[in-house]
Amino acid sequence: MDDLITRPDHSLIAQSRRCEQAKVDMNGDGFGLGWYGERPIPGLYRDTQPAWGDENLRSLTHQIKSNLFFAHVRASTGTATSRANCHPFAVGRYLFMHNGQIGGYEQVRRPVEALIDDHHYQFRVGTTDSEALFLAMLSHGLAEDPYRSMQTVLNKVRQIMLAAGVKSALRVTAALSDGERLYALRYSSDQVVPSLYYRLCNRSLTVVSEPLDTGEAQWHAVPTGHFLSFGGIAAPSFMPLDIPELADRAFVPA
Repeated sequence: MDDLITRPDHSLIAQSRRCEQAKVDMNGDGFGLGWYGERPIPGLYRDTQPAWGDENLRSLTHQIKSNLFFAHVRASTGTATSRANCHPFAVGRYLFMHNGQIGGYEQVRRPVEALIDDHHYQFRVGTTDSEALFLAMLSHGLAEDPYRSMQTVLNKVRQIMLAAGVKSALRVTAALSDGERLYALRYSSDQVVPSLYYRLCNRSLTVVSEPLDTGEAQWHAVPTGHFLSFGGIAAPSFMPLDIPELADRAFVPA
């Protein structure tokens, strides 16, 4: 894991100290790793201290090999700094992480959580909007159709925000995996779109919020308002998100 998390010039640990394209400069409100190994259920390691100060993180990433893993550094958008609020989130074989926010979340938290069915609400252990999005997606057929599930939930959340008179934006870049396929999406209801990039090299796909280095030109921006799917056989495929606001706005990368 350290080939991506600690060694590059603009590694994830470097980004925890200073981001170049994010809304905030520093991501010091915790971090997390999620990885798939020999078992169908992913491993998980999360903590609340900044990623740059955790010696265990450096040791683990130096030793663990995984064909599919998630890593995240957190900047809180208002919820508590706690282990339960650190990404990635895991339920069964699924991993999920998110950058962005549901604008005015405190105004719409109850109706957003109402999108989570009774079965999946038992997995609600934190207080973030990110975990709520994940559990709502699981409640809306994520196992059967990730593309439809993710855009359905985004549509419903946006409708809830508009009904509540929330003027702040819904901004989402997210990554999801079931251990076999990787999915990601990039969306914002305004023109400040969280960044998301991908690189395909020797059938290996890397998806990042910011390029890990400046010396290589093989990073490509995930198109705004699109869903990415990758199964490790061919190049990633992209599908446009069916969200009405997308047709009415001219988006530019953040």
